[in-house]
Amino acid sequence: MTAGAIISGVIYGLVALLMIGIGIHQFRSKDPVGFYTGEKPPQIEQITDVRAWNRKHGIMWIIYGICIVLSWVCSSLIGDSLYAVIPLAAGILLVPVVIIICHHRLVKKYYKKEQM
Repeated sequence: MTAGAIISGVIYGLVALLMIGIGIHQFRSKDPVGFYTGEKPPQIEQITDVRAWNRKHGIMWIIYGICIVLSWVCSSLIGDSLYAVIPLAAGILLVPVVIIICHHRLVKKYYKKEQM
C-alpha cells in the first residue's frame, strides 16, 4: 500500500466518522433534527412521529459514512487505475443524491399535512 493510499484512507475514514457521528447524534436526539446544513429543524408540532423521523435521518447519515469507507476500500482494491475513481465518485456523489431523495420522502411522510 502506498503512502498516498494510506493518507487517503485516513482522510476518508475521518470524514466517514464525522458522518457516522452525525447519524448517531440524530438517531438519539429527542428533538426533531434538520437535514441540510443551515436548515432549521422542524418543530415538534410539525412532525407526526419525531422518534421515527430522527432515527431514519440518523440511519441515512450512518449509511453514508459506511458508503464512504466502502467506496475507499473498493477503490483501493482496484489500485492505481482510472477506474478507481468510479467507486469514489459513487460513494461521495451518488449516495448524497439518494439520501436527499429519501429525505424528501420522509418530509412527505412525517410532516403534518397542514405544515406542508
